[in-house]
Amino acid sequence: MSDLATSFSQDQRSDVRAVREEIVSVEARDVRFPTSRALDGSDAMNPTPDYSAAYVVVRTSAGAEGHSLVFTIGRGTDLQAAAVEVLAPLVVGCDVSQAIGDLGGFARALAGDSPMRWLGPEKGIVHMAVGAIVNAVWDLRAQRAGLPLWALLAGLSPEELVALVDFRYIDDALTPDEALAILRRAEPGRAERAQRLRAEGFPAYTTTPGWLGYDDDKLVRLSQQAVRDGFDLIKLKVGADLDDDLRRLRLVRDAVGPDVRIAIDANQAWGVDEAISWLEPLRPFHPYWIEEPTSPDDVLGHARIRGESGLPVATGEHVHNRVIFKQLLQAGAVDVVQIDACRVGGVNENLAILLLAAKFGVPVCPHAGGVGLCEMVQHLAMFDYVAVSGEMDGRVIEFVDHLHEHFVDPVVVRDGRYVAPSGPGGGARMHPASLAAFAYPDGTEWA
Repeated sequence: MSDLATSFSQDQRSDVRAVREEIVSVEARDVRFPTSRALDGSDAMNPTPDYSAAYVVVRTSAGAEGHSLVFTIGRGTDLQAAAVEVLAPLVVGCDVSQAIGDLGGFARALAGDSPMRWLGPEKGIVHMAVGAIVNAVWDLRAQRAGLPLWALLAGLSPEELVALVDFRYIDDALTPDEALAILRRAEPGRAERAQRLRAEGFPAYTTTPGWLGYDDDKLVRLSQQAVRDGFDLIKLKVGADLDDDLRRLRLVRDAVGPDVRIAIDANQAWGVDEAISWLEPLRPFHPYWIEEPTSPDDVLGHARIRGESGLPVATGEHVHNRVIFKQLLQAGAVDVVQIDACRVGGVNENLAILLLAAKFGVPVCPHAGGVGLCEMVQHLAMFDYVAVSGEMDGRVIEFVDHLHEHFVDPVVVRDGRYVAPSGPGGGARMHPASLAAFAYPDGTEWA
């Protein structure tokens, strides 16, 4: 039994063993969808992605399952799945009731495993594998409670939420007492906000029209359709060719009129000086934000781009951990924090990032451009509204209209707003038929 499993094990007396429920397996499957055929998801850095996932199932001795995934874009999904499987022995044997009862300790122990942490630390495929297992255990806990993840989290006390966060490396910017004060300040209005969320949903924006590989006719047609569907914010990919960017922005502006907001996303295509010069001719189109203008690790570069371009800067989908988010906020480098459900170490670390954003007064608009990300990250944004920031104005969740049919509880977007999930769990559970068809390389869609 691993050290982590031992630490999350109950007394081994026979009267306890009779009712003991353990984690008995962690399975990771390589699942890929051939989105490159229609250039869905194409951008300046990723011209032909196949939306994919390392799909993770945590099983218990009582037959319960927790589901999650790590979003990938094709080749390399096998590496991500392998990282999950290497971590699996650390949690097999863990007592389930103790793990879900102390998910703060569980996540810290898993992320802190010395040999695996050395490969990061707390970044890259190992950290995403940690997040996948943590998220699967959260899914298990939410299913057991019969609640959607957002409601489960929003029902925890401020003290319980603070206990989930690893404050190491961020307490120079956010102390446990400050986090507790933020959560207590939001506590009185939770019920009213949850009621409003269920009644009205959560604002969304769409990237569906804006993939770089789409031709002009498709770009215009999908942009107009997005407006008819109730979206008032559309995101376009930029960064491969300046003349193309100018033409595409002009086409969309003419197609949707002056009142629809247009954000742009370079997907890390530029260096800092290049970003500043490239953005100047795009300024007349009044981009709502410029997303990922440079390397996600370049905190000072983002600050310079924000200052010299005069445009709001958004980033976060490729930010490794809470430490980089802390620095982006401390440096005044971002106007929009874009969390991702499976880039960092799971729900716990995303809670830390939500609290940091609330401390610095920066809105969180999650990234969801990928298979399963809409289903998963909506829970974090809704929890943020109900129990952390208490704000919905200026907040939007990304939506892409791809691959939702493969999920047991697919997102529902109506009139440009996410409908709050009501089913139990974290949203990542896929249909067995989809897993069989798109498993790589032996699934029927690939074979």
